[in-house]
Amino acid sequence: MTTTPSRTNLPVAQWFDPQEAMVDPYPQYERLREVGPVVYAPAVARVLVTTHEAVKEAEHHPEIFSSYSETNLTMMRAIGARPMLRKDDPEHATERQAINPTLRPRAIKNLWSPKFKETVEKWLDYLIEKGPADADINVDFAAPVASQNLIDLLGFPESVGVEDMSRWSIDFIAGTGNLLDDQEIWRRCDQSREEVDEILDDLLPRLRKQPDGSITSHLLEVGLPEESVRANAKLTISGGMNEPQHMISNMVWALSKHPQQRDLLLDGSAQWNHAFEETVRWQSPIGMIPREVAADTEFFGVHLEQGTNVGLLLASANRDSQAFVDPDTYDIRRAAGGHLGFGSGVHLCAGKLAAKNAIAEHALPRLYERLPNLELDPVRQPKWHGWVFRGLTTLPVTW
Repeated sequence: MTTTPSRTNLPVAQWFDPQEAMVDPYPQYERLREVGPVVYAPAVARVLVTTHEAVKEAEHHPEIFSSYSETNLTMMRAIGARPMLRKDDPEHATERQAINPTLRPRAIKNLWSPKFKETVEKWLDYLIEKGPADADINVDFAAPVASQNLIDLLGFPESVGVEDMSRWSIDFIAGTGNLLDDQEIWRRCDQSREEVDEILDDLLPRLRKQPDGSITSHLLEVGLPEESVRANAKLTISGGMNEPQHMISNMVWALSKHPQQRDLLLDGSAQWNHAFEETVRWQSPIGMIPREVAADTEFFGVHLEQGTNVGLLLASANRDSQAFVDPDTYDIRRAAGGHLGFGSGVHLCAGKLAAKNAIAEHALPRLYERLPNLELDPVRQPKWHGWVFRGLTTLPVTW
């Protein structure tokens, strides 16, 4: 059972509303930081860690703030098993090391970057064919680009379409964030999990005979149990699409809202990789990651008992004025490298460099090279969704 936190010195945010956070979490994050770095939110039955300093400290002490949990099980329910993200070292390190060769700078440059470039051109053609009256950056460009990149990284067959990968990822992400136990979300997760397992049923025997440079192949090569291979393939499907997809759409939205900063990029006065990092900070696609307290501890003046469910609010940490000057302002010229949008410590996102290459070197520069007059559609409105995972579900554009 989940441990109910002691209330002796733990601030409580009775007012925190996850439904309101789905619309825009940042005003509530500001209130939480004002209450303290460690706050209990009854609506989600967990302790929220709110500030940059506290989140980073927790991430660097996995012996206290454990990724392993027998109570915080939404990710395992969604994908059907325990992936590396819900394990601690040394088990986590063993599985993480298996995929590292796929995502090292040399592999990204020599193997994946050319594929990313090809995919971007294909879906830019598609976006332009949709025309300025009907185009949607998220639906017609960001989602298919992220989907195809993930298909390639996983070594999935050509029979897997971008719509399949997108749907699987959406379902797994929804399940991982399903703190309210919505049964329809679980139904969709079950269906997507069965479909992915059917693909893996055929793919794994082939990769055992003919290894390649894919993530799935590397997971097999080190001799992991098949359950772990399947779990981490599904983990990659969820996180490996969500963040890149939302980063493409979030950057277009942010730059459209800040045309002077967009112009700095277009005339070469600013760098795309800096814009990428600032966008991750300002509109974090991963808003919260779960942890469980492994032993009684005193943390920033608050007593936390073993078994307490904790949410590390990455998005709140990235708007902390103690870490960033004028944090609510979007500024691609700031040094945003200290943000926590990809996590920190041993669980720093393995795909960060691949996502940055795909987006900052290919997707966004080419999008604006081919559509220099791209802007938000003044009639059709964008839609944001989520706070555990957050991004634009629709972003209508014109040119």
